[in-house]
Amino acid sequence: MHNTPKLSDAKRALLEKYIQGNLAQSTAITPSLPRRTTEGNAPLSYGQQQLWLLDQLVPDTPVYNECVTIHLPGTINVVALEQSLNEFIRRHEIWRTSFQVVDGVPVQVVHPPFSLQLHTVDLRHLPRVEREAEAVRIVLEKASVPFDLSNIPLLRPTLICYGDEEYRLFLTLHHIIFDGVAIYQVFPPELRTLYEAFVAGRPSPLPELPIQYSDYAQWQREYIQGDAIAKQLAYWKQQLAEAPTSLELPIDHPRPPLDTHRGSMRPFALSRQLTDALKTLSNKESVTLYMTMVAAFQTLLYRYTGQEDMLLGTVTAGRKHAEVQKLMGFFLNTLVLRTDLSGKPTFRALLPRVREVVLEALANPDVPFEYLVKELQPERNLGQNPLFQALITLEPPLPILPSGWTLTQMDVRVGTAKFDLYLELDDRPEGLIGRFMYNTDLFDEATIERMSGHWQVLLEAIVDDPGQPISDLPILTPQEQRQILVEWNATQTAYPDNKYVHSLFEEQVQQQPEAIALIFNNQRMTYAELNQRANQLAHHLRRLGVGPETLVGLCMERSFELVIALLGIMKAGGAYIPLDPKFPKDRLAFMLEDMQAPLILTQQALVTFLPSTPIATKVLCLDTVWEQVADEESTNPVCNVSPDNMIYTIYTSGSTGRPKGV
Repeated sequence: MHNTPKLSDAKRALLEKYIQGNLAQSTAITPSLPRRTTEGNAPLSYGQQQLWLLDQLVPDTPVYNECVTIHLPGTINVVALEQSLNEFIRRHEIWRTSFQVVDGVPVQVVHPPFSLQLHTVDLRHLPRVEREAEAVRIVLEKASVPFDLSNIPLLRPTLICYGDEEYRLFLTLHHIIFDGVAIYQVFPPELRTLYEAFVAGRPSPLPELPIQYSDYAQWQREYIQGDAIAKQLAYWKQQLAEAPTSLELPIDHPRPPLDTHRGSMRPFALSRQLTDALKTLSNKESVTLYMTMVAAFQTLLYRYTGQEDMLLGTVTAGRKHAEVQKLMGFFLNTLVLRTDLSGKPTFRALLPRVREVVLEALANPDVPFEYLVKELQPERNLGQNPLFQALITLEPPLPILPSGWTLTQMDVRVGTAKFDLYLELDDRPEGLIGRFMYNTDLFDEATIERMSGHWQVLLEAIVDDPGQPISDLPILTPQEQRQILVEWNATQTAYPDNKYVHSLFEEQVQQQPEAIALIFNNQRMTYAELNQRANQLAHHLRRLGVGPETLVGLCMERSFELVIALLGIMKAGGAYIPLDPKFPKDRLAFMLEDMQAPLILTQQALVTFLPSTPIATKVLCLDTVWEQVADEESTNPVCNVSPDNMIYTIYTSGSTGRPKGV
């Protein structure tokens, strides 16, 4: 499908150390990053530019409003906490930066330090069972309002008191000023350090930062022009050559022409036992947990789409410089993982393929996604993300602060989706937790609920037997298996012994004579009309000698006449024999000779296709003799048939030599 360059052992070892089990962790690979040498406004980084452009396309949608919660056990000094938050904003310029257009170009504008008032809400007057819902309602009101990127601040903090020793700091931020690594690993420990100092009346103990985010953005712009990035770009052009432009997931609704980013989320949790089993499998197969989850997600998507050339998005931390490890800002870069799933591999055989793809992608991590799309010029559709539509991330274990402060995400759901489908996983002591975030313009809630169930069944099957082909791994839940195999096949119906097919039809005519019985080529026929015509034909057939055990050949195209003929033969007491006009003439000739039917019902257009019939066989073209048939009685005929009489005879395929009437 595509050729990819191989990595040296040294580079492979370095990269495996780098990912540490997932893409969100990193170590310092590049030793230094210089300060900007120019004054004034700084350019946007490529990652920021991508978010800024999206904000221009859908300015009234809070797509990149992110919500985080810091749980604060114990009594809180609100004044010191507000002072700590403002010092953090002073310390990290990006949190007092706006994004404005100067001379037609978006730039970062760093504002002087300011004092942000910490909005505080006390819920102790409410019953405890009502406090959580009220807190979420309050925060959601703020989180649902889009930010104006040209004005500061791009964060909205709210401190909510649940009890005398239970506080939570809810923070809504625009993604353009932070990323997951920073919000997990920089913000909580620094805020706690500042808080402890200010409570004790001491100044900030944190040293000044050697660089700011604007320095990184300027460096990235210059770095993109160098030879190193040219080599990485060449890799991506080769890796993504002739790649499919879309993932054909079965969707519930047509894709809108413009992505509205309306979305929802379906959370799930994997047991500690299953999580440990996945980690054990990963170690045994010499892959990371992240690689195993990528392979599993690609397997799930393959089962939904059947696509063997699979493009999946992921995110790398982008923090390979020592100076940015403790810096707030948006350093993430989106990578495309292209995996070959052809040849019906087992899951165990798929893992090395995924491992190679991940390592190669991490060896070429610096080409910004927006820059890559511009260079590749793939087929674009404003209704979907270019190159990939499904993405997966695995967050590292959360840092635990000695104070007991903890940070969580997704406590507040804004109702947006960045991609068609986004699987976000967190590695927690109690097991992997995760969420499917999805575009509600495309998927119904019930669809994603089923997908979540399929995901967990698939993971259980993988750890149980990774040697199974990915096409055979079970994904149906026990409830779905029962529904398909048992409930949907429970079609037994008790029919009365003294009634026949045409009699049951006549009862339906009595109950709903004007109901529509047939639709064909935009024409309709009621039960009463169908019954009348079938009765007229039955009386006519009786005049021609049709009765119990009389075989009547039936050679017709799909039409109203075909159904009328079937019912008419049964009402006359005879038995029909289907003669498919598409059969070879030799087969039809044999059947006609073998069955010796006294009568064949057909249509004028098919007469020339019929082979020579036996001398004793009469051919009746129903469409040409209907005026004569219409003169017959329209009442239900009485025929003396018994349950032992034939209703039809069908000829076998003739695989044993000659067809046989059964």
